[in-house]
Amino acid sequence: MHKIILTAIGLLTTVLGIMIFAYPPALFPDPSHGFQVMRAMQMGGGFNQLLVPNQDDISKSNATFLTWWSPGQYLIPYFFKALTGLNTGRATAIAIILFELSGLAGLYMFFKKLGFTPIIAALSIVFIACQQAFVTPYVFYNGGEILLFGFEGWFLYGCLSIKKTGFSLLLFVLLSGWIGFLCKSSFIWIYAAGLLCIWLRSSAIGDKLNLSRLIKNGIWLAVPAIISVACIYIFFLSKGDTPASASTGLKFSLQTFSFPLASPLVSGFSVDDIMHGLLFPTFSPMLTPEHILWVLLLMAILSITLIACILRFVPKDNYRLFLIVFYLVSILFFSAAYLKQLNISYEGRHFRIIGLLIVPGIIYLVAKLGNIYKVGFALICLALIGINYSFLLKGFEFNKNISARGTTGFAQEYINQPSLNELLKLDQQNSNAIFVFVTADLPLEITHNRIITLDPVIPAQPINYDDYSYDGHAGPLYLFLPPTYAGDRAKTVMKFFPGYRNFVQQKLSGGYLLYEAK
Repeated sequence: MHKIILTAIGLLTTVLGIMIFAYPPALFPDPSHGFQVMRAMQMGGGFNQLLVPNQDDISKSNATFLTWWSPGQYLIPYFFKALTGLNTGRATAIAIILFELSGLAGLYMFFKKLGFTPIIAALSIVFIACQQAFVTPYVFYNGGEILLFGFEGWFLYGCLSIKKTGFSLLLFVLLSGWIGFLCKSSFIWIYAAGLLCIWLRSSAIGDKLNLSRLIKNGIWLAVPAIISVACIYIFFLSKGDTPASASTGLKFSLQTFSFPLASPLVSGFSVDDIMHGLLFPTFSPMLTPEHILWVLLLMAILSITLIACILRFVPKDNYRLFLIVFYLVSILFFSAAYLKQLNISYEGRHFRIIGLLIVPGIIYLVAKLGNIYKVGFALICLALIGINYSFLLKGFEFNKNISARGTTGFAQEYINQPSLNELLKLDQQNSNAIFVFVTADLPLEITHNRIITLDPVIPAQPINYDDYSYDGHAGPLYLFLPPTYAGDRAKTVMKFFPGYRNFVQQKLSGGYLLYEAK
């Protein structure tokens, strides 16, 4: 039975992959910035260097080493692009297919290694395929999220497989740190939790920890781990700012601790994804802020209860160790980050590994309960399938039939095809122009000229012109703005370029705005 289930999930993943190979997805902002680095490298820039016009003299360019995001989000698609000669969108589709399949296979092997039966491991994979985090890459390429999913199951499998010190341990610890960071920089906390699991498992004699083994094995783990993290810091993180670079001071709030505590439900049952952001929604909030905090507190209590039930009633010692270590480390890491107000968002995607780890425990518990509970859980799964796959189909349909496509092959959701064609025409006609955008994905279509990506101008919010202004004069300047910028916001953007006057407006189809100054 489990083979039939796995075959069905594998076929589903492959079919979805074929769909996005034919019609590549859109881009989340994070990987859009990464692909801008790839674009700069293709135009002659250095490794991981983002080339942007100088704010003091727009005729010059600055090279900035991008450390905010890990490089894998663009390097891995670029590998497939160089290997196959495909455009960036289809090369990215190949990466999505392979990492989705790799993630499912790695987690299945890990769940079986923990001692769960093949059928429970297979049903766990089915539940994971119900989560919105699984289907999101088929609508929006989310960079490090899908890459980390493809690797973390195998990382967990490796942490469980290693039982003694030796060369294999050294190599695993060293390389897994680098590979995981290449996928996503936030892997660092997962890395620490995984090594802690290895340390505790390898240092136990029976049910008790042995002090001499703790010291010996700690040294064996610490040396390659320190080398791995030191290389990451020296050759990458030390070269620029990261989300953990600055703190705005301590801030105690209910959400600081309750959000990490609620991570099993927030992430594992797609609550944050379905609500488009539980605490900071992308669209109109479904509940008032006061109600959201009560809901979050309730989910924190239910999550703790769920973890306690799994720890008590699932007789898998290694599973209980991994679950409690990863849950506690995530609470400590993110509570500290939120407490210090680091630039880390309150999003369920940061806790996805917790949402993955609880799955076989839930399946095991449900299998032991009565039929009424099984039916209830099945209804929850059906609801998740309905909501999340409806999101997938609507997103894919939008990308296929409405979004524009240019040189990259990605779905460009913020522009229609005639307007994008006009931009591509202008790019072909110029070689020393500057194109200005307020989204990070559209600039990727510009292949012959320099680009500027501005942060969105929010109405009624104060603007620090030092952050936005570009002095001096270079070649022609083209401002591409969405219809919502018509009027005062467009005039504000023009003020960011004091060296240019007499902007000429060209209204493109769909209300898109193009301002030109020569």
